[in-house]
Amino acid sequence: MTLEQLAIFIAVAEREHLSRGAESLGLTPSAASAAIKTLETTYDVHLFDRVGRRIELTRAGRVFLEEARHTLAAVNEAKGLLSELGGLRTGHLDIEASQTIANYWLPNRLMRFCERHPGITLGFRDGNTANVVQAVISGRAELGFIEGTVDEPALAAQPFLADELVIVMAQRAAAIAARTTLETLHHLTWVMRERGSGTRAEFEAALDRHGIDCATLPTAATLPTNEAVLGAVRGSSCAAALSKLVVSPFIAAGELVVLDIPLAPRQFTLLRHKERRLSAAALEFERICREPA
Repeated sequence: MTLEQLAIFIAVAEREHLSRGAESLGLTPSAASAAIKTLETTYDVHLFDRVGRRIELTRAGRVFLEEARHTLAAVNEAKGLLSELGGLRTGHLDIEASQTIANYWLPNRLMRFCERHPGITLGFRDGNTANVVQAVISGRAELGFIEGTVDEPALAAQPFLADELVIVMAQRAAAIAARTTLETLHHLTWVMRERGSGTRAEFEAALDRHGIDCATLPTAATLPTNEAVLGAVRGSSCAAALSKLVVSPFIAAGELVVLDIPLAPRQFTLLRHKERRLSAAALEFERICREPA
């Protein structure tokens, strides 16, 4: 059994989807399938059942998932200790972030860390908020970055940056956008992020504070990335709620307009496990994230 096989099994098990699990690790579905098949064959155990077009853990798979998480967490803690002993000259740090942060806020901090500490390798993955939370709980990631907040007893959550959600439409729909109010949001057709994303959860919470059930809004499509939502909105008369970080360039270019419907600010949040000691590399990365842009 290898650590790579454990990581592949955990990624697939948490998503109950072979392709998505493989993608989160930068692998092909065939490579992930082969790794899981090797585990099953070597130990003569059945870890997944195929139910219709999806997969789900067997009873044995559920038991093994908890052990695999503990094992990987212990390995990552050992790596962190070696990094400290090496004075940040060598080591490894695993980070996971939700998409908005991963694509629009974190990259230059990652590069700053790499420039200062070239001997530290970074394992960096993106996913929705639910995936990031699970990654930190399982030990697959030492630090997690999410949009909004999370109520998870195992995790310490520290707000580190204020963000703003805005409702946008394509320039072609500027006349519609100008006369839309909270009371007439139901007159629009929407493109939504998938459930489990921080953007979707924060938008639902913002509407709920105004007594509006997000589920009642007419929805043309539910898409898994900010970029997909952006493309759909820019090419249609639909509306969407996205981070200002994501849409600012398109607003400046005159491609998108913002509806005059302010949504409450939200926080970006740093997650770590309460019972695991942070490595020197993780503490240094945390410090870099708090530096001025």
